[in-house]
Amino acid sequence: MSRKQVLVYRELPVDQLARIRLEHDVVVANPRIAGQQQAFLDALPDAQGMIGSSYTIDEALLAQTRRLEVISSISVGVDKFDLPALQRQGIALCHTPGVLTDTVADLIFTMVLASSRRILELGRYVQQGRWKRSIADDQFGWDVHGKTLGILGYGRIGRAVAQRAAMGFNMPVLYHTRTPVPSGLPEGKAHAASLHEVLEQSDFVVVVLPLTGQTLGLIGPEEFALMKPGAILINGGRGPVVQEEALLDALDRGTLRAAGLDVFEVEPLPADSPLIDHPKVLALPHVGSATHETRLAMSNMATSNLLLALQGRQPLAAYLPGTNK
Repeated sequence: MSRKQVLVYRELPVDQLARIRLEHDVVVANPRIAGQQQAFLDALPDAQGMIGSSYTIDEALLAQTRRLEVISSISVGVDKFDLPALQRQGIALCHTPGVLTDTVADLIFTMVLASSRRILELGRYVQQGRWKRSIADDQFGWDVHGKTLGILGYGRIGRAVAQRAAMGFNMPVLYHTRTPVPSGLPEGKAHAASLHEVLEQSDFVVVVLPLTGQTLGLIGPEEFALMKPGAILINGGRGPVVQEEALLDALDRGTLRAAGLDVFEVEPLPADSPLIDHPKVLALPHVGSATHETRLAMSNMATSNLLLALQGRQPLAAYLPGTNK
């Protein structure tokens, strides 16, 4: 097989980069770094494969490519890609589902526990030297076990969250998904429901939806008004699914008790965002899959996807099939 040109647009572990270099010629250029932007642009016309993550690949950028066959994303979500443009050009898009499911579900359920038990708030209370006596009842948290957990989006991660809630904490689970799917849990542990039913009946609403035209801004003022007084929102899917102004209003009005957020409308979160130091918000820097083990597994899978596609073979996970050029 002839060697091809590969553009690595986000740093890879040394061993994965070495795998690619064994078979192909490689340019490493991260367009987020000022000194590497021109090298990235210069490499686009000849690139036959690209691998990276968290950078917008739109129609204007794709117009600068001439030979591109495949993009291998080190992610599950594909909202950074212009899918119609990729399809028109016959460029395959690979991603990394499965290997991060348990890690992301762990993080999401950590936010459920931390938000309900006020872990961040009480930790700061100790750090600030304010713990002088036993805390008063206005600082108490709330139990998680036995409460109803609602899940919006019931793919791999949604089902893994449901398993942790139902089997580990005896939580009744409601889930909403556009495509009917079985719960994957013992009978009676989880039930499919409409969006309104999930919002109205859940003590915790967990969002694990991808970002699409249908989910953009899905959770706004009307949806927050439907939620139970004192409910907690957790967003571990994509930030723009939740309207942040409406979320802040619901928190300030007391409709919501708290929110745990790993994703935001704009990332990184702007320094002037009121979400940063809001007393009812647990804000994390999009770390759902950020463990050493999982990120290594994602890089390994993305590298395998790239190499297989460039060989004209079936990748491990192709989001969009392409036509080999």
